[in-house]
Amino acid sequence: MPIDRPMPREWRLLLAVLALAALALAGPSVAQVAQYHQFADQGLWHGVPHPGDVLSNLAFAAVGLSCGLALLRAWGVLASAERALLALTACGLVTTCLASGWYHLAPDDVRVAVDRAGMVLAFAGVLGLAGCRVSSRAGLALATLIIFTGPAAIASWLATGDLWPWAVVQGGGAVLLLALAATQHPAALPVRWAWVVAAYALAKLFEVADHEVWTLTGGLVSGHSLKHLVAAWAVLPVTFAVARLVPARQNAAKLPARAA
Repeated sequence: MPIDRPMPREWRLLLAVLALAALALAGPSVAQVAQYHQFADQGLWHGVPHPGDVLSNLAFAAVGLSCGLALLRAWGVLASAERALLALTACGLVTTCLASGWYHLAPDDVRVAVDRAGMVLAFAGVLGLAGCRVSSRAGLALATLIIFTGPAAIASWLATGDLWPWAVVQGGGAVLLLALAATQHPAALPVRWAWVVAAYALAKLFEVADHEVWTLTGGLVSGHSLKHLVAAWAVLPVTFAVARLVPARQNAAKLPARAA
């Protein structure tokens, strides 16, 4: 079977990825701040330390399960690439819940490495779905790239103390997501990517303002706890899009799942 030639948009995406790879390899060395693990929530609730930061991770599991249920209901109208990437997203969110919850029980460098590795799967799934706005092939390639480069960047940080490659994976991926959100593809999942990007940005703001939010709320909730909630909600537009897709594709074509 002949292999389709890459489309111009695929070439542009490839060039953007290569530019980010060069930035990761040639950028400055960045150390993790010494107080990184000193979160605002230092409480204890029924034997659970840092309860807000730990229990707020349940939001990831809830959204992951909703994504999985949406996938099962829409299975027959989804392309194979969409199925794979939605499954990756759902599993990644549940993994994020477990890894991040474990980290926040006793924060340290080893546990945060596990936490970051847990996030890689969900991030790969979401970015891959956005990449399907270019093509299914591009979406799967992006997801595969994140699955391999994410853990590599984390391992590099553990070995060298240089956080820059991981920062490029996260930040560069967010930039790609923003660019892909503006790409039109009539056959792609109708995700409201602007909401995903906005929620992700808000989550990062809450992360930075961890102690400030704790002070403003009188110790009721920390910025990092809110970061978990908002980051989980950022994936809800994907679940909603899958739910809307079922009647739309059934009524439009009355055909089985389209080819990937």
